[in-house]
Amino acid sequence: MARRGGSLAIPYAIGLGVLVGLPMLAAIALAFTEFTGIQAPRFTGTDNFSRLVGDEAFWRSLGNTLVYIVIAVPLRLVVAIGFALLLHRRERGIGVARAAVYLPSIVPDVAYALLWLWLLNPLYGPLALALGSYSPDFLSDPWGARIGIALMGAFQVGEAFVIALAARRMIPGPLYEAAAVDGASPWFTLRRITLPLMAPIMALLALRDVILSLQVNFVPALIITDGGPRYATTYLPLYVYRTAFRYFRFGYASALTVSLFVLTGIVIYAQYRLARRYRLI
Repeated sequence: MARRGGSLAIPYAIGLGVLVGLPMLAAIALAFTEFTGIQAPRFTGTDNFSRLVGDEAFWRSLGNTLVYIVIAVPLRLVVAIGFALLLHRRERGIGVARAAVYLPSIVPDVAYALLWLWLLNPLYGPLALALGSYSPDFLSDPWGARIGIALMGAFQVGEAFVIALAARRMIPGPLYEAAAVDGASPWFTLRRITLPLMAPIMALLALRDVILSLQVNFVPALIITDGGPRYATTYLPLYVYRTAFRYFRFGYASALTVSLFVLTGIVIYAQYRLARRYRLI
């Protein structure tokens, strides 16, 4: 059985190596060159990384990316866990509700971004009409734009919702029966039984969402705000894209990509150490 399982993984391993491994190695190699896409790459050593240290636009996009993570990851986690707790019971029509939660995750990113461009419109968008004078300007105010893009990502939690739902369904029912016999309130049951038993899954979902959040903000930042206003939503993926395909500095864009990989590793390692410290994983 082990050999059969290994043979089934061969096509996946080949695809992973060709579609992920080789481009990653090529990006690392190009990071040490000057390459415009017209002339042959010219080796420049660590010049691209030296330039990166003094690049104000890079540090601004890095700060925007970290702000997005701080806002989006807890929000996505709360939404996924909340829907899992709300929809874990077996009831009539519950499957339709679960499908509705998962649906935004399979909608094409461009179509989803265009939908939110309408939702966030300050003149005739549903959010502006519903909030009235309390509505922030999601398109022309820097913090309004940051919050708007974070809200957009908060509903694409299909995979996290499925994992959280499975974790909630795995909690033994007798624990809740014993708590009910003892007269425990729903709030006490949530704090003392549900969330502690789901904590390891929540920690893993947070690790996953950090990696995801470093990538999924590219399409909304490009289509909804075009990196603005005042560069407030120019995230690292968008800055890499513009450097490569607007200014044709592929070598420098590769150095930015390598920096994004390193940033992802540092943030994930910090989260892992924190989770280990509190024995969540």
